[in-house]
Amino acid sequence: MEQITSLRNPKVIFWKSLRDRKARDAAGVFFVEGVRMVREALESSFPVEAVLVREDFSPLPEEIKKTPVYSMPEHVFNSICETKTPQGIAAIVRRRVLPPEGKRLLALDGVQDPGNVGTLIRTADAAGFDGLLLSPDCADPFSPKVLRSSMGSIFRMGISIPSSLPEALDELKSRGWSVLSSQLDGEPFYERKNVAPSFVLIIGNEGNGVSPAVQATATHRLRLPMRGGAESLNAAVAAGIMMYELMKDSSPDD
Repeated sequence: MEQITSLRNPKVIFWKSLRDRKARDAAGVFFVEGVRMVREALESSFPVEAVLVREDFSPLPEEIKKTPVYSMPEHVFNSICETKTPQGIAAIVRRRVLPPEGKRLLALDGVQDPGNVGTLIRTADAAGFDGLLLSPDCADPFSPKVLRSSMGSIFRMGISIPSSLPEALDELKSRGWSVLSSQLDGEPFYERKNVAPSFVLIIGNEGNGVSPAVQATATHRLRLPMRGGAESLNAAVAAGIMMYELMKDSSPDD
């Protein structure tokens, strides 16, 4: 275990820089905090490059094995973390963008709120979806706020960020997939018909919805009923309702 005591240590300066997306993208790594997130990272297929601990933290997770561990006093450790009350352990994780596999995907088209993106990743995992496609203008799935909202699901879901979401959806459609666009002017969701066993559900930007270019790829345009006075639902809430409902039509063995 290596001891670090200075705020000016080059490693500390680098770890603090990972709050910025450009630094994460350039280095190809991201930062996770807390016992649960570090354990999820260590148990996943993501390479963990370093574990950081406050000098009074114990016990170390058994999963650490040969991962380098850096111990530091509280003021140094806290300077790296974003949370107000850090749990005393964090990790530097090598980023992996995995091609989603399976028959049920969630596509995010310009979803920019980090809390929504993290919740959508977590809900897709819980509902039994196989992965996600994110347009390039979505919130960074490896940002601290998204990671906290995902509650570890980021390590279990295949996530791809294609350079063109419409092209990726067109490619799926050419293979017989149903492409379901959620939009306020669509057909009633609960009256949907002829959804293929392989499908992708699209959730659009919080303010503008699904973009015209992405709508153009859809085989189905669907809306949830609004029986009350609200005009729309939060993106993550709407997606959760639709994902669980769509899974009722899928075999648990798929």
